[in-house]
Amino acid sequence: MKVLIIGGTGEMGQWFTRFFKNNGYDVMVWGSGGKVEIAQKMGVNFAPDIDMAISESDIVIVTVPIDITGQVIRETAPKMKSGSLLMDLTSLKVKPTEVMKEYAPADVEILGTHPMFGPSIPSLHGQIFILTPIEGRCQKWFPVIRALLEDNGAHIEIISAQEHDRFVSVVQGLTHFAYITIGTTFNRLDFSVAQSRRFMSPVYDIMVDFVGRILGQNPYLYAFIQMENPEVLKVHEAFMQECREMSAIVRENDVESFISRMKDASAHFGDTAAALRRSDKLINSKIAELDELVNSIGMEKGLRHIYSDVVHVGIVKKVTPRSVVLSTGSKLVSMKLENIRLLSPEELRKWKTENLRGHSRDISVIIPKNADPEVIRSIISNNMNVISVRLIDIYTCAKSDTGSSVTYRVGIIGDANATVVNNEIAALLTGIGCKLRG
Repeated sequence: MKVLIIGGTGEMGQWFTRFFKNNGYDVMVWGSGGKVEIAQKMGVNFAPDIDMAISESDIVIVTVPIDITGQVIRETAPKMKSGSLLMDLTSLKVKPTEVMKEYAPADVEILGTHPMFGPSIPSLHGQIFILTPIEGRCQKWFPVIRALLEDNGAHIEIISAQEHDRFVSVVQGLTHFAYITIGTTFNRLDFSVAQSRRFMSPVYDIMVDFVGRILGQNPYLYAFIQMENPEVLKVHEAFMQECREMSAIVRENDVESFISRMKDASAHFGDTAAALRRSDKLINSKIAELDELVNSIGMEKGLRHIYSDVVHVGIVKKVTPRSVVLSTGSKLVSMKLENIRLLSPEELRKWKTENLRGHSRDISVIIPKNADPEVIRSIISNNMNVISVRLIDIYTCAKSDTGSSVTYRVGIIGDANATVVNNEIAALLTGIGCKLRG
C-alpha cells in the first residue's frame, strides 16, 4: 500500500510518516523545501517527481500550512488514480473538504481529518482523532483508516465539517486567543514572568507554562487558526464582551454581580467537581516528582535530560522548586526541573548495565545435597549490584554425601565495589547452607 505525504518533511508530516511506515505502509514524502535528508533520516524516499508520485499512490495525505492547503489540494486531487484516497490533516475542515469535493475525481475518495495533538506525542494511545467523512465519498477507505487509528489506540470522533469548525473555534480558537493575549499582556505590562515564578501557586505555574508553550510554537500556524476559521470572530466578540462586562463589575465594586456571574458560569459549566479532581491530578503530578527529589537528597539518582537525552547519575545535593543539583563525583551539575526526568530504579540499573564497564567474579561453593543450582543462581541475582549470574561449572561426585561443587560467574555493576559485593554474595551463600571453596 503506497502512501504519499505532501508536507512529509514538516514536523507533523514526519510524525505521520513514521506512523504509516511502522504500520507496514510503503511511504514516500514530498516537501517544497526539498529536504531529502529528512526523508533519508526517516528511512523513506523523497519523491523525485511529485506528479508521478501522486498518480501512483493509494493514499495521498496533505499536511501543509492552513493558508496553502486549498491550493495544494487543487493541484493534487485531479492527478490521483482511480480508487485512491485523498486526506488532509489541517485544523479546519469546511474549506479543505469543499475543495476536495470540487477537485477530486468522482472515483477518488476523500476524507477530512484533524488529529487533536501535536508532533511531540510518542503514540496515538488515548489521543482524539476527528474524522469528517463526506457522504458517498468514502465508503471503501473510511473503515480502513478508522481501524488503523483505533488499532493504534486513538479515540475517534466523527462529525460534519461544519460541526468541527464550530467546536474548534472555541476548543482551539478561544484557548489560543486567551493564552496568546495573556502573553501579549505580560509584554504590555513589562511584567517579568521569570521573577513572578518566585511567588507562583501551582495553578499559576501550570497556566504560565501553557502560555509559554503556545508562544514558543510556530506563530504562523496560530495566526491561520485564528484567521482562516470564520467562526472564530464570533467567539472573540463574545469573549471580549464578557471581559468588558466583568471588568466594569470589578471597577464598580459590585460584589453581588461578580458572584452571580461566577455562579451562573459554574452552573453552565457543569461538573466542576470533576474538573477540580482532574486539575488536582495534574497539580499533584507536578508536585510528586519534586517531592521524590527532595526525599532523595543524599541518595544516588539518575536524571535524563529530556532534550539532549543525556543521563546524569550522582548524589542529589540540593533541590529547589525550579532546579536540582547533582554531584557526579568530579563536579556539581545543576539542571532545571522542567528539562529532566527522574529515572526509576529499574531504568537506572539498566543504564548502568549498558554504559558502565562491569566487574566479574567467580565464586565456587559446595551446595547442600539435593539443592538446585539454578535456584541458588536466581537468589544471587537478587543483589541490586549484580547484573548477571552464569553457572560455568558443576561437578557431582556420586560417592559423596555432600552436594555438588558449583562455580558461578557473577557480573557486577561498574560503579559498585566488587569486593564488597563479592563478600555480600559469599555471606548469602553460607547463610543458606553452602560451603565456600578456596
